[in-house]
Amino acid sequence: MTISHIFRSNRPALMPYFTLGFPDYETSLAIIQACAEAGADALELGIPFSDPLADGPTIQHSTHVALQQGMTVARSLQAVRDLRARGLKLPFLLMGYLNPLLAFGLADFVAQAAAAGADGFIIPDLPPEEAGEMQALCREQGLDLVFLAAPNTPAARLQQIVAASSGFVYLVSVTGVTGARAALPPHLPEFIRQVRACTDKPLAVGFGIATPEQAAAVGEMADGVIVGSALIKAVQGAPDPAAAAAAFVGRLRAGLDAA
Repeated sequence: MTISHIFRSNRPALMPYFTLGFPDYETSLAIIQACAEAGADALELGIPFSDPLADGPTIQHSTHVALQQGMTVARSLQAVRDLRARGLKLPFLLMGYLNPLLAFGLADFVAQAAAAGADGFIIPDLPPEEAGEMQALCREQGLDLVFLAAPNTPAARLQQIVAASSGFVYLVSVTGVTGARAALPPHLPEFIRQVRACTDKPLAVGFGIATPEQAAAVGEMADGVIVGSALIKAVQGAPDPAAAAAAFVGRLRAGLDAA
């Protein structure tokens, strides 16, 4: 299944984010599998990095723990292979920062990600004007490369971002880092309308979505809903993290489907 395929139904796509290797390798795989079985349409798999500049305290903590557990780019690619071996067929987007990928080697990373079963990438600190090599590598392997747009993105740059994105365009709901928030920002509907006017590509919204009600509200405006920090919070300290993840994603799915 390709990433674009998940946006062809009449319901918004649910795309949870989870950090590979948190709280440990095997538990993270069990959590991701539980999310898939509970109604996720695609999964963003976080590659841990020591300086995740777009992420708030919750995801920062998860990446720190994962790094302490020995997670690397190579082990993240192994996680994709292991998840495919478990029978998961939904799209996987690897989400990570540029420096570890450069250290690994972009060409090797993209080729190995494709062979492992990944469907695309989100690299928050890769601007489109510097993404030529990565875009060419992704085209060679038939993988998507998703770029992020923020509410304060100037109109000319927004055009550049939506033109460069493949699969969908990632709309950051707030001018800030990731993290669950009590309410959706009031400017979000206008922001989504602004981007809709620029492209017919699917739009997925992330950063700050934490509850089924918030997911449903976003799903009425956008094509996809991305939830990360709230999922990580839901599994932290749970006696059965996979069951906690399944329950949380199930509630989000029910909220989206009822909207």
